[in-house]
Amino acid sequence: MLCCVNPDCQKPLNSDKNNYCHSCKVELIPLLGGRYRPTRVLSDEGGFGRTYLAEDVHKLNECCVVKQFAPKLQGTGPLTKAIELFKQEASRLQELAEHPQIPTLLAYFEQNNYLFLVQQFIDGQNLLKELETRGSYNETEIREFLLDLLHVLKFIHVRGVIHRDIKLQNIIRRRSDGRLVLIDFGASKQLTATVQTKMGTVIGSHGYTALEQMQDGKAYPASDLFSLGATCFHLLTGVRPSQLWMQQGYAWVSSWRQYLTSPGRDGVSVSIELGEVLDKLLQLDIQKRYQSADEVITDLTPELPPLSSIPPTILTPTFLTPSFAATSVNKGPASPKPDNKLKSQLLLGSSILALGLGLGGVWYFQSRPNTVSESPEPISQPIQPQKSVSENSYLPKPFNGHSSDVNSVAFSPDGTTLGSASDDKTIKLWNLASGQEIRTLEGHSNWIWTVAFSPDSKILASGSADKTIKLWNLETGKLIRTLQGNSDGVTSVAFSPDGKILASSSASKDMKIKLWNLKTGKLIRTLEGHRNGVPSVVFSPDGKTLASGSWDKTIKLWNLETGKLIRTLDGNAESILSVAFAPDGVTLASGSKDKTIKLWNLKTGKLIHTLKGHNDKVNSVAFLPSGSPNGVTLVSGSSDKTIKLWNPVTGKQIRTLETGSGYIYAVAISPDGQSIAGGGSGENILKIWQMSP
Repeated sequence: MLCCVNPDCQKPLNSDKNNYCHSCKVELIPLLGGRYRPTRVLSDEGGFGRTYLAEDVHKLNECCVVKQFAPKLQGTGPLTKAIELFKQEASRLQELAEHPQIPTLLAYFEQNNYLFLVQQFIDGQNLLKELETRGSYNETEIREFLLDLLHVLKFIHVRGVIHRDIKLQNIIRRRSDGRLVLIDFGASKQLTATVQTKMGTVIGSHGYTALEQMQDGKAYPASDLFSLGATCFHLLTGVRPSQLWMQQGYAWVSSWRQYLTSPGRDGVSVSIELGEVLDKLLQLDIQKRYQSADEVITDLTPELPPLSSIPPTILTPTFLTPSFAATSVNKGPASPKPDNKLKSQLLLGSSILALGLGLGGVWYFQSRPNTVSESPEPISQPIQPQKSVSENSYLPKPFNGHSSDVNSVAFSPDGTTLGSASDDKTIKLWNLASGQEIRTLEGHSNWIWTVAFSPDSKILASGSADKTIKLWNLETGKLIRTLQGNSDGVTSVAFSPDGKILASSSASKDMKIKLWNLKTGKLIRTLEGHRNGVPSVVFSPDGKTLASGSWDKTIKLWNLETGKLIRTLDGNAESILSVAFAPDGVTLASGSKDKTIKLWNLKTGKLIHTLKGHNDKVNSVAFLPSGSPNGVTLVSGSSDKTIKLWNPVTGKQIRTLETGSGYIYAVAISPDGQSIAGGGSGENILKIWQMSP
């Protein structure tokens, strides 16, 4: 039999002998893409396309799945754009198919004004049919289900893909090994969301779809986690969330436990621990919900260390509008997160002090101090004990702009401009004096994880999960050039103090640090040695040394003249997320997933202090410029939703800034040392605290 691929056809199945469909009279296409023969409709997308079972005639009629997207667009312009978006998403799916629990992408193409994507056929049964056959799951089976699928979600979220439609029908238990395979997502759904949400189409399924996705058509990793919670509820109770939604909207979410003992079926109980996990998955308020798959995994396996080598914050794009503060901010992929995602850079005089923050990506803040010690000495000598800070020294000021988490912010060295980068794939430039947006820079095709200003404040560099670095002319807002050559997302960028070299680092598939000639755009050299992704790189104030912090739990110091490794600093129990040079050029601070900050003497390679006080990952660290009129000299931002101020001489905590909801992915210091910026997730994604001397 042969299927008609007219998405509006009511009876698409035809005899092999037909040249035209017996039902709609449209000419039949025997082979899609010259090799795929559609034989049966698997699902209907309501007139926007269909999914077909097909045979690959080039592979002895091996079964495959063909997804059709049929945009109802007039004119060549919109159709060309749709095809372009489709190809971008197909390329992303090709990367996703590296995961053994995601169908392999076989082909994508355009034919007869339709877009087609061909994927591996999974031999198995979807969980809805399994539930109908065997009955409800018990707690042990729900835990097994969650831990199996959460690792798949973590994988796709780190790569910038949101499934948007998690439910039993889209999860198949593979017959060969019993593993869960996530299907029906990617290009068609991403493209549908892009092209058709303006028409009022919501991608998802009633009852399973999160509130923010249903109301605004915006989906984030946390949106998928709501759908996962609704799927668990369905497996536990046998009650379809779609039925409850039709009857009472989202009211069922707050009383889901009553359905564990529905009339006519045996009661099912869950432990307090699992109940709390499901409660948090099913939160209507996205800010109160889990933000990353890793957070759920951690709560399900409290006796084990987090399984992710990528900090979960890279995966925490949030639903609420970010707020900026008038001085600087930054956060990472990344969250996630993302795992991931954060960095900061501090420009010291004509030199740059890069402040790293890792949330699966990297961000940077830059500032220029008034003076730099000509003869660097250990931090205990040039930095004196500081005066106390009054309770009223910090007055946070929010700015609004981005539509998703802000992954990176940087101050221009001249102190006039703030640059911010976001999961929404844009960079915004802000006038610090007025707080007004100057312009938006667009060009990256995925999350932007890091931004940094050149020492002369004329160029902005940005690094993205799309594996590219872009250089922008700040006067005109035009793209100068794109630097390519990374095999994974660019997590961190930093300018050398003389502005001639740009350093960049990459995530876990690459693990390399690259040095670029900014005048020619050519690669100077590649530094290799880390065994995992590198979320943070920073130049020393004199420009002779580069420090890199890695998810492999080490910090490496590199001689920039020779490209040789100087030494490796070990001592953290978890990933290094951020590194920053002190103004003395001899002391280095590092923030870690192990909740600590460490201060290192770079002359000796010895540990000076371990600062403890945060109760979650330390995503970003930054030093105030030398000669700052304020007393605080080290600032840290954490996933515990606080910013802490430290005296690096004594190692004592000076003050804690409570930031409200959301993680702090990045901190930065203004060039004059008067302001602290914090960026992350939550209601106020960006804030600036103005310090009074």
